[in-house]
Amino acid sequence: MFKKTAMAAALAVGVSGAAAAQDEGLISFKIMNPDVAVELAKAGLESCRAGGYQVAIVVVDRFGNTQAAIRDRFAGPHTVETARRKAWTSVSFRTDTLAMADLAKEGQPQWGVRFVDGALMLGGGVPVEARGSIVAGVGVSGAPTGDADDVCARDGIEAVIDQLEF
Repeated sequence: MFKKTAMAAALAVGVSGAAAAQDEGLISFKIMNPDVAVELAKAGLESCRAGGYQVAIVVVDRFGNTQAAIRDRFAGPHTVETARRKAWTSVSFRTDTLAMADLAKEGQPQWGVRFVDGALMLGGGVPVEARGSIVAGVGVSGAPTGDADDVCARDGIEAVIDQLEF
């Protein structure tokens, strides 16, 4: 009887210790360095230029705050805000906006997310993941299609991923 009680007590202490470790008052997280955010934006811009597109690219941190923004000289005046909203949407919903556009079509269960203030369900917003966590988001606006914006965003991420996957 004593042996079973001692084992149960040890198990309870072990479980409560693990629970306490997960319920600390502070947490740690990774966030992209601003220099890397600028490099990502530049690489995405170069990708779009190679395709003949004049775009704006915005990189936001994991919380949706702008870290870097570039607008090519002939990109429309709306493109910076559109790119920011795409990047914000990608980190907020933790998925790319090309997929979100399909998931949130009229008649779909997720249709209502289109009405979230600031959300933009157009292709070109991609979350940046490193070591299993979202560390940033990138949004591109100005190419002729959301698919083309998405490619430029992913090319920008690819250019810096080695700096994030240490």
